[in-house]
Amino acid sequence: MGKPEFIGKKSKAAGGWGALKSCGKKLLASGAPLSGAAAMLKANQPDGFDCPGCAWGDPAHGSSFEFCENGVKAVAWEATDKRVGPKFFAKHTVSELRSWTDYELEKQGRLTHPMRYDAETDRYVEVSWDDAFADIGRILNSLDSPDRAEFYTSGRASNEAAYIYQLFVRLYGTNNFPDCSNMCHEASGVALEQAIGIGKGTVTLEDFEKADAIFVIGQNPGTNHPRMLGDLRRAAMRGARVAVFNPVREKGLERFADPQDKLEMLTGGSTAIASEYFQVRLGGDMAAVRGMAKAVFAADDAALAAGQPSVLDHGFLRQHTAGFEAYRAAVEATSWDHIEHQSGLERAQLEHLAQIYIESERTICTWAMGLTQHRHSVATLREVSNFMFLRGNVGRPGAGLCPVRGHSNVQGDRTVGINEKPPVAFLDALEAEFGVPMPRHNGHNVLAAIGAMLDGTAQAFIGLGGNFARATPDSSLIAKAMRQQKLTVNIATKLNHSHLLPGAVSYVLPCLGRTEIDRNARGIAQIVTVEDSMCMVHGSGGINKPASKELRSEVGIIAGIAAATVGSEVVEWAKLAQDHNLIRDLIARTIPGFHNYNERVRRPRGFRLYNAVDHRVWNTHTQRATFSDCALPEATEHQQALSEDGLFVLQTFRSHDQYNTTVYGLDDRYRGIYGERRVVFVNPKDLAEIGVEAGDRVNIVGRHDDGVSRVAEDFRVVPYDLPRGSVAGYYPELNVVVPFSAAGDQSDTPLSKSVLVSFKPVERQLSAA
Repeated sequence: MGKPEFIGKKSKAAGGWGALKSCGKKLLASGAPLSGAAAMLKANQPDGFDCPGCAWGDPAHGSSFEFCENGVKAVAWEATDKRVGPKFFAKHTVSELRSWTDYELEKQGRLTHPMRYDAETDRYVEVSWDDAFADIGRILNSLDSPDRAEFYTSGRASNEAAYIYQLFVRLYGTNNFPDCSNMCHEASGVALEQAIGIGKGTVTLEDFEKADAIFVIGQNPGTNHPRMLGDLRRAAMRGARVAVFNPVREKGLERFADPQDKLEMLTGGSTAIASEYFQVRLGGDMAAVRGMAKAVFAADDAALAAGQPSVLDHGFLRQHTAGFEAYRAAVEATSWDHIEHQSGLERAQLEHLAQIYIESERTICTWAMGLTQHRHSVATLREVSNFMFLRGNVGRPGAGLCPVRGHSNVQGDRTVGINEKPPVAFLDALEAEFGVPMPRHNGHNVLAAIGAMLDGTAQAFIGLGGNFARATPDSSLIAKAMRQQKLTVNIATKLNHSHLLPGAVSYVLPCLGRTEIDRNARGIAQIVTVEDSMCMVHGSGGINKPASKELRSEVGIIAGIAAATVGSEVVEWAKLAQDHNLIRDLIARTIPGFHNYNERVRRPRGFRLYNAVDHRVWNTHTQRATFSDCALPEATEHQQALSEDGLFVLQTFRSHDQYNTTVYGLDDRYRGIYGERRVVFVNPKDLAEIGVEAGDRVNIVGRHDDGVSRVAEDFRVVPYDLPRGSVAGYYPELNVVVPFSAAGDQSDTPLSKSVLVSFKPVERQLSAA
């Protein structure tokens, strides 16, 4: 059988001419290629805007080209000359638009006017800002409890918008803050809080210049944060070992051609990134890390028996850690058979990696959602922390723990108060500043909010950015939950599927994008601020003319809703909307680390928030870096799949032409897929066993035992280099089979990397040889 036409040639390396060609196509497709190209020269610059493409840090010694292919796509997508205004909505019913794909919806262009859903005509119609604010406030105040409203936040919201959002919501009376971080890095925050006392990473970009070894686990920088590849490339070129654990062979972690390297571009060359690349089984990362620790302990025993120095950092272990002996006992009690079967790796491979760790004076461990979206993710990340403690690789230059966030300000939003479980000290500070009580009971995270919306407990939903309906698991149930609400409000730059699931009353409120100038009533251009994955806070000022005169900033929209709902007696919302400096002053007075905020954020590259771990101060319950002695899971979902014929474990991921739920195009050149998204990647030997061939169509049936039928219909099969029993495909299309009723222990994060599924063939796709 010939290869189906949607399966084509894969890129030889990430970046290079393929990236430049893709950038050019996206700029041309935007309809504003010149202004888009000019805008990129201001991306991640001290006098420009923070790129909305990802949360990778900016170097202190930045160049004039601090952007990547992702950034160009994000800016071109926002700077398009296409518009979605009242005439568009007059032409299309909501029912019709609901049948469009995510790509087709956002491709229509920028939202231009505030719109209200009219159920009689099934269309959105124009409404004034004042009328929208008044109606939203009226409905919120009509609820019999503030806890009946859910206030969602996307990680692209600025610090200023997030801060006044949380302030408004707490003055309203609830801590219901479902947030995009609940679906991605919540496990990182929980695990790191327990292990080192702060739910953030401990490294800076400069640490990547000093590390001797970098362990990259469950991460695909080539698609998700391509600028990271430049730092990995430079590390590899100076001799650092880059060891990768990933079930999928990702092109960006194998080879990278830097578009800013003239020689590589002229010769068509590229640089190898990973010195070691091991395809661990889905969910087997904890076992792999434990295997390395077991090998380190064995090497330590051998060294001491031979009269050689210990390979452990006993000074660090004695002075700075708690629980070491219990952890060592847990490791030694774990059999190699258990480690090998759960990880899918051989003992010799893990011993080899352990030796790299032992020989490295300074080691960084970095990860993303490949580690955080499993049932045992918190335990896995505690194991990663344990491993790094063994040789004192936390709290010193060139070493540390590095979770890489997705959205450009998802970390900053949490820092300034978007938290359903707010710290007591933060609530105390708010009460002291504003002189009124704040709600003290915990609120809803994403999964709790979905449950409340389904059972009728929640009656209103307000979304500050994002695409809640497509980012969340169990797509069919989410659609039902949204449409049961008395009120839905979405603050957005573009049309998406969340807007097409209106409640009894529904508003779509258009906001300025990150690249657009935000002028106040006095004509002064305002900046906002964000925090990247390295705890750096820096300013962002738009440079482009707004897509519509009707657009308001996120801060301005929140202020309008707040004033109409809780009034302006405690907070003068209109003043905050007109002067973001006032918001930053409030942040400085209520959140530690932001002193002299307005001054420091205007310095080139901003400032780094205080991180106690830099000084080896551990704000844990033991006041030390704390080991975990958790046992390995008895069996992962992958092991369960291997034990039953016809059962597989699915991971969802992004295509290369995508950022989170935003789909920029239908190609994934790194995986060789063109013009198609409804695909599922399967090991060729597994294909043979289930009797399907490349291009055949299958329904993907969820196997979660809760009585709910979950089927992703009509996907085309692609042979791919994956571990046996593992399959993969794109979200949001496959979110329909991810159950919201299953979540990570302690993190409550959806299990998007460990979904049990089976296949049901639909029909054979015939292709010419």
